[in-house]
Amino acid sequence: MRTVTGMTTNPHPAGRRAWTALAVLMLPLLLVSMDVSVLYFAVPAISADLEPSGTQQLWIFDIYAFAVAGLLMTMGSVGDRIGRRRLLLIGAAAFGAASLAAAYARSAEMLIAARALLGIGGATLMPSTLALVRSLFTDPRQRARAIAVWSGVMTAGVALGSVLSGVLVEFFWWGSVFLVNLPAMVLLLVLGPVLLPESKDPSPGRFDWIGIPLSMAAVLPVVYGLKEIPSDGWHVRYVMSVTVGLLFAALFVQRQRTAASPMISPALFRGGGFGAAVTLNLVTMFAMMGSAFFTTQYLQSVLGKSAMEAALWALVPSVPIGFAAPAATALVQRGVHRAHVVTAGFVCAASGFGLLAFAGPDSLTLVLVACGVLASGVTMVMSQIMDLALGAAPVERAGSAASLMETGAEFGGALGMAVLGSIGTAVYRREMPDSAPAEAHETLGGALAAAGQLPGRAGDALATAAREAFTQGMQGAALAGAAVLAGAAVLASVTLRRVRVREEAGTENAGRAGHASPSGV
Repeated sequence: MRTVTGMTTNPHPAGRRAWTALAVLMLPLLLVSMDVSVLYFAVPAISADLEPSGTQQLWIFDIYAFAVAGLLMTMGSVGDRIGRRRLLLIGAAAFGAASLAAAYARSAEMLIAARALLGIGGATLMPSTLALVRSLFTDPRQRARAIAVWSGVMTAGVALGSVLSGVLVEFFWWGSVFLVNLPAMVLLLVLGPVLLPESKDPSPGRFDWIGIPLSMAAVLPVVYGLKEIPSDGWHVRYVMSVTVGLLFAALFVQRQRTAASPMISPALFRGGGFGAAVTLNLVTMFAMMGSAFFTTQYLQSVLGKSAMEAALWALVPSVPIGFAAPAATALVQRGVHRAHVVTAGFVCAASGFGLLAFAGPDSLTLVLVACGVLASGVTMVMSQIMDLALGAAPVERAGSAASLMETGAEFGGALGMAVLGSIGTAVYRREMPDSAPAEAHETLGGALAAAGQLPGRAGDALATAAREAFTQGMQGAALAGAAVLAGAAVLASVTLRRVRVREEAGTENAGRAGHASPSGV
């Protein structure tokens, strides 16, 4: 099996073997993205079996995302040093073992620990898959198509996770949502060493041990604070958590600017559009997760769909995703400037939010169309900026570049839920009648529970008022989301118009320059 350690100065077209390897790489990517939402409909069964406390239930959900977010940059740097294929296979083994432990957990504490291990495995898999795509496809046109596939699979995985959860829990027990990971991981462990080339940085330098705790201290408090704000509001402890994280982020950036062998080389941000790609990727996840915060509740709590019905309806908007990324890539390869395609993607996504702003308490079709338009626009953008980022980064730093893009996505998702969730909650509370019970002013779920305890027309009136208030909150958040995406469209048009992606030979020179001055100062 060949090992790619430096740059390929003469890009050559990839053959059938590389495309088969890409299909293998999509297995872990699909499962890791699905694990974000795979517990959505398994919670009642887990609660009945393991009887977790309220705090434990939150940790069962959140520990996976925290572990992934906190370790992405570290694992990207590790992959650059020890080899991305090696790290991918280690992560696959860990992910499979953790899935087995989670499936047969006999207590809430065991499930939390298993979910943490799943997060650690996920943090190794996500940047490794993207970095290996960079190594497999040295021809820029083929790489663009491969990254379009990568983007579509990752976007679809989040939607498929909740559906898979609903189907498996309907016919099996809750542990089956984890066992489904095992066949794919076994297949990866068998085929990976045969099909995937090893690739790593030939001169990585000393590992930045100080950067590891600094990166985790920068990411975890910010993600934690942003995740809690939508449900509990802007409490002091959450604002302080975000503030502390931002302070550590400043220290981390300073460390990367001065370290002899930084985890994230500042040379990545020198031209080529990498910095713009990180920022725009953050905005795409802001939109995706911010909209999901409302639409999942809308399907179940406003329209009254069962968990299974809501999961199946949620599949509908994911259908156009399969066409959006290839279409965007085809436009760029036919001569349309990338800036125009990305701008159009943001305009499309903003239009989806605009449609969502017209939804009423009984607008299933409109909401599904809006989500489909939004998801298509986001996928168009994501496919292009991922290709831009990897094309701008030297191949020896592909793992670090991929991990930074994924970390930005985690920030964007948490920020989207915090900002848009807070706007929607504020509108909801303003629109609820003053005479409604206190718990009805907090959340839609609380209002529906309170309505169920009231007799006859009083309960119906409260439920109707709560559904209308939630829908108005969703409308307000959608308008804010549309404004953010319209601003991103302008930003993309201005910044990407000046960007010219460096091809392989040009990237080689950039990589040499980065090694000559690894601190970037």
